[in-house]
Amino acid sequence: MVPYKMNSFTKKLILIIIGFLLGAVTVAASCYFSQAVPDSDKYPVWGVDVSNYQGDINWNELERQNVSFAFIKATEGSGHTDESVRRNLERAAETDITVSAYHFFSFDSAGETQAENFINSVGRDEISMPPVVDIEYYADKRRNKPSKEDTEKILTPLLERLEEYYGTKPLIYTTLPVYLRYIKDSYSEYPLWIRSVNLEPDLLDWKFWQYCDHGELTGYVGDEKYIDINVYNGTKEEFTEEFN
Repeated sequence: MVPYKMNSFTKKLILIIIGFLLGAVTVAASCYFSQAVPDSDKYPVWGVDVSNYQGDINWNELERQNVSFAFIKATEGSGHTDESVRRNLERAAETDITVSAYHFFSFDSAGETQAENFINSVGRDEISMPPVVDIEYYADKRRNKPSKEDTEKILTPLLERLEEYYGTKPLIYTTLPVYLRYIKDSYSEYPLWIRSVNLEPDLLDWKFWQYCDHGELTGYVGDEKYIDINVYNGTKEEFTEEFN
């Protein structure tokens, strides 16, 4: 199967109908509003990222739908903790889903205190993949972009402290505009988790790809009806060797 870009309503509709007829939740059929549909032969390992917005999650139900990995929101900035992080980490640990946690980066507070906020929320032995720093524009940052220099003064000590504590380089989650402005030149040695819902980011060296932010699975009841869907850049054997 050759990867392709979904760029017509008809193609999307056909995929949805096929998914329902097969009676199974698949990577292609679970995301109705994304133009990017990964080739499941090329990227057989897929998973989700969740936060308090997904509410009460039945992790065994996610596992039954072939979810292989999950990124759980833990913290934001220097002072905020996601209220579901403890519940999600503890319940996910009762399944065979491979788990990590992510920190939402703040352009407005010190990297050292952001790192401590995350460390205080997520133990070393609670995650099997590297911790994640999620850096993207928020509030007015897209219009008033922080300088590269100021951002590095915050991001560098945050990444270094997390690497020191967890013993591995953190993943960086980001969008293409933020990647090009802040990450590409200064942090290329860090594994990349890229968001791209319109096309496959095949020109980038990525570890995980968030291709869908309107996925629908069963097993969660919260304010948000959708769930983000991601794929790993490799085979099932490679995923197991790297993270288990």
